[in-house]
Amino acid sequence: MSSSYVPFLLLLLILCGHTHGRFISDTQSASQDLISDGVHHHLSHIPRSYLTLNPFSVDAESTCDQTYGFLPCTTTVLGNLFLILVYGYLMYLAATYLSNGSELLLEILGPGIIGGLFLPILGALPDAMLILVSGLSGTTETAQSQVSVGMGLLAGSTVMLLTVIWGSCILVGKCDIENSIAIDNKDTKGLSLTGSGVSTDIWTSYAARIMAISVIPFLIVQLPQLLNSTSGRHLAVLISLIVSVVLLVSYCLYQVFQPWIQRRKIAYAKHKHVISGLLQHLTNQERLLTVDGEPDEEIIKKLFKTIDQDSDGYLSFSELRALIVGIRFDEIELDKNDAVNKVMKDFDTSHDSRISVDEFWVGVSKWLKEAKRAGNANSDPGHRTMKFLSDFHSRTKEEHALLGAGDQSDEVVEGAENPKWTSLKAGLMLLVGTLIAAAFADPLVDAVDNFSDATSIPTFFISFIALPLATNSSEAVSAIIFASRKKIRTASLTFSELYGAVTMNNILCLSVFLALVYIRGLSWDFSAEVLVILIVCVVMGILGSLRTNYPLWTCSIAFLLYPFSLALVYVLDYVLGWS
Repeated sequence: MSSSYVPFLLLLLILCGHTHGRFISDTQSASQDLISDGVHHHLSHIPRSYLTLNPFSVDAESTCDQTYGFLPCTTTVLGNLFLILVYGYLMYLAATYLSNGSELLLEILGPGIIGGLFLPILGALPDAMLILVSGLSGTTETAQSQVSVGMGLLAGSTVMLLTVIWGSCILVGKCDIENSIAIDNKDTKGLSLTGSGVSTDIWTSYAARIMAISVIPFLIVQLPQLLNSTSGRHLAVLISLIVSVVLLVSYCLYQVFQPWIQRRKIAYAKHKHVISGLLQHLTNQERLLTVDGEPDEEIIKKLFKTIDQDSDGYLSFSELRALIVGIRFDEIELDKNDAVNKVMKDFDTSHDSRISVDEFWVGVSKWLKEAKRAGNANSDPGHRTMKFLSDFHSRTKEEHALLGAGDQSDEVVEGAENPKWTSLKAGLMLLVGTLIAAAFADPLVDAVDNFSDATSIPTFFISFIALPLATNSSEAVSAIIFASRKKIRTASLTFSELYGAVTMNNILCLSVFLALVYIRGLSWDFSAEVLVILIVCVVMGILGSLRTNYPLWTCSIAFLLYPFSLALVYVLDYVLGWS
């Protein structure tokens, strides 16, 4: 359904407000509200048969309150189901507008503050709005009843992203695994549980660790229940709220500076690759170590003369560049001029833009010692020289691949053709998405609450299953489509976004929830729900932190966690009586 249907849906909702009528009855009544049946005449000798109108019923008014005074409400099961579908679709539209507007804004302004602050917050905005209105409604008793909708959404979003969506991304993004790494765009092993899967970069593992850390506020707020204490519950909510806000600020700052950190680490990885390539090239010509395992000064200075083409006793920029151009760096693209500048910076201690023979000897010696430490060379330097250099080279390539340095060209963001129009379009989409989310969050919560009353199904399970489909559908679909490109780079971005979305749930949405509980004086009685969040986040966080390679069998863990979560909450709350 396209966005052109939005005005029609809004008009339909307004026109579908309460209507009233009176039932027609064939019973005799003293009521003066009489209507002829159109058949019997008003003759005195014939018993009168009148159709009477029952008075207006006021029962519905007491059991169903219109949101904002004009949006429709109902007490029937099908009616509330329809309202949940309509309002849920509108929340889905809000999430879509926010997502698309954020991407346009990122295209213009790039990462940094925009990518680190605004995008994560905007992505979690629909969930945060639903949680906010769930605790603002009516009296404290009403808020306490409806706040379970917010907890259900919080838990459901987290569980759905880390189970159903995570596992689906493994299925659609799987490639053949060779030498413990998935090969881009090669999928010939079918549903092999160990021979097919997904690989990610090291940054994705960092995102999983951050996600696991973000559950700390849940642990803090549960401490009084764990200690069977009733006096410290309000204080625990406050402390957990403060920790959540601190973690939120810290995470946003990390997101702001993460591109800079990533560039620095990638630059260092590329520099190590230059070191490895140059050492291997020199070693192919001469043995660089003495029998004592120390750098051989005579051999190294002899190699210097072979590189010094004009025999002036110095290596110039052009001579170094000629050397680097002739070295094959194993399919890793390097900026040759940048590589020369890095070598010059390492060797040229006199800062005269050229390298003397002594500076070359000192620089190569330093590199060899660094390679020996990384390559675990033993005391036998002779035939083992190439071995530790090979180890150093292999580890450098692995680090380079884990950092995703080989795909940095994918991150280059082309400038928008019309920045002013794109900025206006992005702003309008963000505004519309925010307004829709703010306007229809409260009606959706009311519809869920009324549906729960009509069906006797706990609001937690309705919001746990249904609401995340509305607020996270756009994100889920884009993640699955992105994973289907079957590349390490796209898989890394997909899973990083999933971990980031859960992190924002655990700190931003939880901060909103805790603020409601603390300010309105609500009771915290969600031990089973918190346990589910902890189990899913810790299990998937450990899985994502400890490995960058995910065989197909790992998706079964994710898929099984979803029904396990539902069953666990049901058993703890409704069998063992935790809540």
